[in-house]
Amino acid sequence: MKLPKEEIIARANLACKNTLMETLEIEFVDCGDDFVLAKMPVNSRVYQPDGVLHGGATAALAESVGSFASHIFSDLEKYYVRGFEITANHLKSVKDGYVYARAAFVHKGRTTQLLDIRITDDNDNLISLCKLSTISLPKKEK
Repeated sequence: MKLPKEEIIARANLACKNTLMETLEIEFVDCGDDFVLAKMPVNSRVYQPDGVLHGGATAALAESVGSFASHIFSDLEKYYVRGFEITANHLKSVKDGYVYARAAFVHKGRTTQLLDIRITDDNDNLISLCKLSTISLPKKEK
Protein backbone atom coordinates (compact mmCIF):
# COMPACT_ATOMS: atom_id res chain seq x y z
CA MET A 1 0.00 0.00 0.00
CA LYS A 2 1.34 3.41 -0.95
CA LEU A 3 1.55 5.96 1.84
CA PRO A 4 0.01 9.42 1.44
CA LYS A 5 2.47 12.10 0.30
CA GLU A 6 2.17 13.99 3.59
CA GLU A 7 3.16 10.89 5.57
CA ILE A 8 6.15 10.18 3.33
CA ILE A 9 7.38 13.76 3.80
CA ALA A 10 6.79 13.64 7.57
CA ARG A 11 8.73 10.36 7.84
CA ALA A 12 11.58 11.77 5.76
CA ASN A 13 11.87 14.84 7.95
CA LEU A 14 11.70 12.73 11.11
CA ALA A 15 14.54 10.55 9.81
CA CYS A 16 16.71 13.70 9.52
CA LYS A 17 16.86 14.19 13.29
CA ASN A 18 20.40 13.96 14.72
CA THR A 19 21.99 13.60 11.27
CA LEU A 20 23.91 15.70 8.77
CA MET A 21 20.58 16.62 7.19
CA GLU A 22 19.45 18.27 10.44
CA THR A 23 22.79 20.07 10.75
CA LEU A 24 22.38 21.47 7.22
CA GLU A 25 18.68 22.23 7.90
CA ILE A 26 17.55 20.13 4.93
CA GLU A 27 13.77 19.81 4.79
CA PHE A 28 11.80 17.49 2.52
CA VAL A 29 8.90 19.45 1.02
CA ASP A 30 7.30 17.41 -1.77
CA CYS A 31 7.29 14.06 -3.53
CA GLY A 32 5.44 12.31 -6.31
CA ASP A 33 5.46 9.05 -8.23
CA ASP A 34 8.79 9.88 -9.85
CA PHE A 35 10.49 12.63 -7.79
CA VAL A 36 11.45 13.92 -4.35
CA LEU A 37 12.01 17.60 -3.50
CA ALA A 38 13.92 19.05 -0.55
CA LYS A 39 15.18 22.51 0.35
CA MET A 40 18.15 23.86 2.30
CA PRO A 41 18.76 27.42 3.52
CA VAL A 42 21.85 29.21 2.24
CA ASN A 43 23.48 30.89 5.23
CA SER A 44 26.78 30.93 7.11
CA ARG A 45 26.22 27.30 8.14
CA VAL A 46 26.77 26.16 4.53
CA TYR A 47 29.17 28.85 3.27
CA GLN A 48 32.65 28.36 1.97
CA PRO A 49 35.14 30.97 3.27
CA ASP A 50 34.22 33.64 0.68
CA GLY A 51 30.52 33.67 1.68
CA VAL A 52 28.84 31.57 -1.01
CA LEU A 53 27.24 28.13 -0.90
CA HIS A 54 29.85 25.39 -0.41
CA GLY A 55 29.90 22.72 -3.12
CA GLY A 56 30.19 20.02 -0.46
CA ALA A 57 26.96 21.20 1.18
CA THR A 58 25.32 21.13 -2.25
CA ALA A 59 26.56 17.58 -2.82
CA ALA A 60 25.29 16.56 0.64
CA LEU A 61 21.86 17.97 -0.24
CA ALA A 62 21.88 16.11 -3.56
CA GLU A 63 22.91 12.80 -2.00
CA SER A 64 20.33 13.19 0.77
CA VAL A 65 17.40 13.77 -1.57
CA GLY A 66 18.55 11.19 -4.13
CA SER A 67 19.14 8.50 -1.52
CA PHE A 68 15.77 9.18 0.03
CA ALA A 69 14.11 8.80 -3.38
CA SER A 70 15.74 5.37 -3.74
CA HIS A 71 14.60 4.47 -0.22
CA ILE A 72 10.93 5.31 -0.73
CA PHE A 73 10.78 3.35 -3.98
CA SER A 74 12.47 0.25 -2.46
CA ASP A 75 11.27 -2.59 -0.25
CA LEU A 76 13.23 -1.68 2.89
CA GLU A 77 12.12 -4.84 4.66
CA LYS A 78 14.22 -6.85 2.18
CA TYR A 79 16.86 -4.37 1.00
CA TYR A 80 19.06 -1.56 2.19
CA VAL A 81 20.09 1.27 -0.12
CA ARG A 82 23.50 2.90 -0.39
CA GLY A 83 24.86 5.60 -2.65
CA PHE A 84 28.02 4.52 -4.45
CA GLU A 85 28.82 7.39 -6.79
CA ILE A 86 27.90 11.06 -6.97
CA THR A 87 28.93 13.74 -9.42
CA ALA A 88 28.17 17.42 -9.08
CA ASN A 89 28.62 20.17 -11.63
CA HIS A 90 28.32 23.54 -9.90
CA LEU A 91 27.16 26.17 -12.36
CA LYS A 92 26.25 29.25 -10.33
CA SER A 93 26.98 30.74 -6.90
CA VAL A 94 24.34 31.45 -4.25
CA LYS A 95 24.73 33.76 -1.22
CA ASP A 96 21.31 33.62 0.44
CA GLY A 97 17.77 32.29 0.27
CA TYR A 98 17.13 28.61 -0.30
CA VAL A 99 18.34 25.98 -2.72
CA TYR A 100 15.98 23.22 -3.83
CA ALA A 101 17.01 19.71 -4.83
CA ARG A 102 14.68 17.75 -7.09
CA ALA A 103 15.68 14.12 -7.55
CA ALA A 104 14.17 12.14 -10.42
CA PHE A 105 15.02 8.67 -11.67
CA VAL A 106 16.91 8.16 -14.89
CA HIS A 107 17.02 4.40 -14.23
CA LYS A 108 15.10 2.50 -11.57
CA GLY A 109 16.46 -1.03 -11.64
CA ARG A 110 16.06 -3.78 -9.07
CA THR A 111 19.72 -3.55 -8.04
CA THR A 112 21.02 -0.19 -9.25
CA GLN A 113 19.35 3.16 -9.62
CA LEU A 114 20.51 6.36 -11.31
CA LEU A 115 19.08 9.70 -10.28
CA ASP A 116 19.29 13.14 -11.81
CA ILE A 117 19.29 15.85 -9.13
CA ARG A 118 18.78 19.45 -10.15
CA ILE A 119 19.67 22.10 -7.57
CA THR A 120 17.93 25.43 -8.15
CA ASP A 121 17.63 28.72 -6.25
CA ASP A 122 14.60 30.77 -5.20
CA ASN A 123 14.31 32.11 -8.77
CA ASP A 124 14.49 28.63 -10.35
CA ASN A 125 18.02 29.25 -11.68
CA LEU A 126 20.02 26.04 -12.13
CA ILE A 127 22.80 26.08 -9.50
CA SER A 128 24.15 22.52 -9.75
CA LEU A 129 23.43 19.42 -11.76
CA CYS A 130 24.16 16.17 -9.93
CA LYS A 131 23.97 12.48 -10.73
CA LEU A 132 23.70 9.86 -7.99
CA SER A 133 24.04 6.10 -8.36
CA THR A 134 22.53 3.93 -5.63
CA ILE A 135 22.48 0.21 -5.05
CA SER A 136 19.87 -1.96 -3.35
CA LEU A 137 21.49 -4.83 -1.49
CA PRO A 138 19.60 -7.71 0.11
CA LYS A 139 19.48 -7.77 3.89
CA LYS A 140 20.94 -10.87 5.43
CA GLU A 141 18.48 -13.08 7.23
CA LYS A 142 19.11 -13.47 10.93
